Amino acid sequence: MSIGAQDALPLPPHPSLEQYKKRAKALLKAARSGDPMALHGWAVAWLEKLAERQPASERRPTRERIEREAKSLTQFARTKLEEGSLADAQFVIARAHGFLSWSKLAAHVEALARSSSEISTFESAVNAIIEGDETTLRRLLREHPELPRARSTREHNATLLHHVSANGVEGYRQKSPKNAACITELLLEAGAEVDARADVYGGGCTTLALVATSVPPQLAGVQLPVIDVLLRHGARMDLPGIGGNDHALIRACLMNGQPEAARYLVSRGAPLDLSGAAGLGHVDALARFFDRDGQLTGATRAQLLEAFSLACAYGSAASVRFLLERGLDVNVRMKGHGDNHTGLHVAAFWGRVDVVDVLLARGADVHAIDDTWRTPPLSWALTGWSRKDNEPERYYEIVARLIAAGAKAKPETLEWAVSRGDAKMLAALGGTRPKN
Repeated sequence: MSIGAQDALPLPPHPSLEQYKKRAKALLKAARSGDPMALHGWAVAWLEKLAERQPASERRPTRERIEREAKSLTQFARTKLEEGSLADAQFVIARAHGFLSWSKLAAHVEALARSSSEISTFESAVNAIIEGDETTLRRLLREHPELPRARSTREHNATLLHHVSANGVEGYRQKSPKNAACITELLLEAGAEVDARADVYGGGCTTLALVATSVPPQLAGVQLPVIDVLLRHGARMDLPGIGGNDHALIRACLMNGQPEAARYLVSRGAPLDLSGAAGLGHVDALARFFDRDGQLTGATRAQLLEAFSLACAYGSAASVRFLLERGLDVNVRMKGHGDNHTGLHVAAFWGRVDVVDVLLARGADVHAIDDTWRTPPLSWALTGWSRKDNEPERYYEIVARLIAAGAKAKPETLEWAVSRGDAKMLAALGGTRPKN
């Protein structure tokens, strides 16, 4: 159990180091009490106090969220307090706030007490960025010329520019204002390093990759405009590992559910690796990874399976067909959506009708059971159908096709479909193709 940068709790307004010392002692007392619920009680009390001190402009965390965070914090504290020292308790508090050590948290808190400190200035600039406050940001950049290249004292070591991505930094700071592109322009014109890397997702992430793989800017409609600004200022798309976890840019986009950003970046010249080519359906680029005899070259078996999985997930029937024609087993077992599932599982879950057709035509096993949820492709299709953001018509087609190919709907599955009141799905489970 660990706490990452994105799980970090917000500091209260005007934090007190003395109060944190007392809280660490209270944590140690709870750990030594012998009461199995004492740590959880300590965590809930702390989170409630933080919620009370949260600015009125911020949305207060729900009771459900507090309980969820308390559970995570309790588990983390339990693993770190086995020896039960005060230093361990202080470390738990520091990590909960996104700092690598108590000394870093202490230095940060003490610096915040001085409005003129570099840390206070940096934090004010971050707040201006996520709130879209151009006036304040312009003033801070004018008064502090060194600010664009400054780094956070938190574990992610991010610059101000990284915060535009709303990704990798503290979860409560993952916001994308409508003027995010203008904010990005301000920072770059003031001297921000466009390809600076942050210590998130395994390290090495640039702002371009973080924006391209981030949900908040996508939802706010600012993802592509921010990408444009970064590219205009020379952001590199070909740097290795900039997507985190040693992922290239396009692969990172697809692994994080951002196909629109991936397609846009390819249109701007981003290189395609095997996974990116397969997921986006660029068969011409995919062909470069095979020799004249159809043998894989320049990539590993693991990369081939990932490419097949992404092609199934993103509905690239052309890529799936291409890979199968070069000898890939239609029932090959993969990882990524759990363990030991097939391409049919993946395509069924994501509602990719064309891919399901290709796989079934090639003899995909409708009875294959994965090792994580112990279910066949039909169950995956129904799980995909039950999501709020699905397109139900696609799932009616897929379920009907799976049933026609020999999949069996269990009685409890039929009862579930009846309870949901969806006549079309019930018909599909009975093998009837939906009528438009």
